[in-house]
Amino acid sequence: QVQVVESGGGLVQPGGSLRLSCAASGFTFSAYVMSWYRQAPGKERELVARITTAGELINYADSVKGRFTISRDNNKNTVYLEMNSLKPEDTAVYYCNARRLYGLGPQALWGQGTQVTVSS
Repeated sequence: QVQVVESGGGLVQPGGSLRLSCAASGFTFSAYVMSWYRQAPGKERELVARITTAGELINYADSVKGRFTISRDNNKNTVYLEMNSLKPEDTAVYYCNARRLYGLGPQALWGQGTQVTVSS
C-alpha cells in the first residue's frame, strides 16, 4: 500500500520533548523529499521542516529553529522529527509529506496527521 503514516504525537508539558515518526511504504522512499507540516486550529497549514533525499539539505521554519531536528533513515523508510523545548504554540496536527524528486511513483503523499498538544 502506498502511504505515509505518522506516529508519536501526544500531550506534553511546556519545555518537554516528543519524537514524531513517519513510516513510508509502497514507493521508493529515497527518491522523495520529506517534510513535516503542521496545522493549528483556525490557521493554515505551515511547513515545519524539510529534508532532501539523502539528507544533504535541511530547512526549518524560523519558529522551530534550534528546537526541532528532522532526520531520515532511508534503510528504514522513515523520517523523524525530534521536538525539544516545546511551547504551547507548537500545538497542532503534524503531517508528513512526501514529494517525488525523480523516478516513478506518486507525485506527492500526505499522512493522516498526528496530534501534538503542549499544555500544563
